[in-house]
Formats: sequence, structure tokens, C-alpha cells
Amino acid sequence: MSRPHRIWVVDDDPEIRQLLATYLGEQGYDVRTLADGRQLTARLESQRPDLVVLDLMLPGDDGLTLLRRLRDGGDDLPVLMLTARGDAVDRIIGLEQGADDYLAKPFLPRELTARIEAVLRRRGLQPAGAPLAMAERIRFGRWDLDPSARSLTRDGEAVTITSGEFSLLLALARHPHQPLSRERLIELARGPASETDARSMDVQISRLRRLLEDNPSQPRHIQTVWGFGYVFVPDGQARR
Repeated sequence: MSRPHRIWVVDDDPEIRQLLATYLGEQGYDVRTLADGRQLTARLESQRPDLVVLDLMLPGDDGLTLLRRLRDGGDDLPVLMLTARGDAVDRIIGLEQGADDYLAKPFLPRELTARIEAVLRRRGLQPAGAPLAMAERIRFGRWDLDPSARSLTRDGEAVTITSGEFSLLLALARHPHQPLSRERLIELARGPASETDARSMDVQISRLRRLLEDNPSQPRHIQTVWGFGYVFVPDGQARR
């Protein structure tokens, strides 16, 4: 049998930690709870989970600082951010820093498990021995996108990319030269039940452009279709 997915919950509220540990444990996850960023940093030195549920408001280094430190260090560990409110600014900042998803408190435990499962699916985490879906690599410019390995390389060198960014890039790359609305991109990359909004999608596009484009202000591969959405152009030529 495959091992259960390892989930770490980082929250300074002991009641929330206990609630989530109990509920997620009942859903079959291997759960560990941590009270702050220092505990997370120390544990990451010797262990690694499949996903971290990270509260935004923490004593000491807050969730955004911890997330930024991970991403700046090239760590693509899946992170689901918890925010104290449904403020769009919190969501956008979290996505800009590389969060895979976000969830506003208060929330239903079932919604948390649904978000966790969605992130793990996007990340391509499979049970041991499960067959990988065979898919051809997508090459464009200096880039090589491998759907089976869920990897991105530039000139043969591996590039760090979050699960959310990978899913969005794959959705674009599988529809070359086809203008896609923001709503269609959300459906392709996040699923039809996603609560991702158009502004959050624009943030993810901006992150991809900073990653892929030589000049993000004049993108060649992910071009804007004004008043509609975006289009993926493998050869980087200007659209007519």
C-alpha cells in the first residue's frame, strides 16, 4: 500500500491545530502540527512534507515571509495559505509570493481537504507505483515542458516552478495560438469548481512571464488578447 500524504499544519492557534490534525487524520493524511515559522524551518532541515498548510498571521516571521524564503531558496514545496479574511489583497500577495492556493478563515474542513487534494493533483503527487500519464514534451524557445515529469527546463537546466504555475503554463501550452479567456484558463488550470478570480489569474500570468520571458513587459510566449484573455505563442512571433 502507498504511504499517506504528509501534511504539515502551521498555525499559532492550538485549537485550530488540534481541529485540523483530527479532521485531516480522519481523512487518511499523515498530519503534523507546528506553532510558528521557527518550528517549520527547523523541521524542514531533516524532513519534508507533501504539502504545508501555512497560516498568514504567525508570531515572529509571518506566513508570507516564510513563503518568500522558501521560494527565494528555490524550494517548490506545495503551500496552501490560510488568511484571516477573504481580502483580495491577501490572496494576490500570497499568489505573488508563490502560494499554490489560499483559503480564508473561517472555512469548512471539507473545503480544506478539497483544496489540499486539488493542489496535490496539480503537483502530480501519485501513490507509489501508480503509472504516470504519458504525454509528449512541449518545446518552445529555450524551454522544455514535460507533463509526465511535471518539470520545466531552460537550455537543459531545471527551473523551479510551483504547481499552480505549472498547471497554468500547461493549460496555455496545450492550446497554442488559441486565445483563452481568463474564465477558460481558470477552468483548465484549476478546475470548474475553482474560486480563483480574474485578478488572481492575472497575477499568476505575471509570475509566469517573469519566469519565462526575457522581457516580461514585452512578452513573446504569453501574449495578451486585449479585452479577452491570453494566448500562448510557441515561436514567440507577434500576433497579427
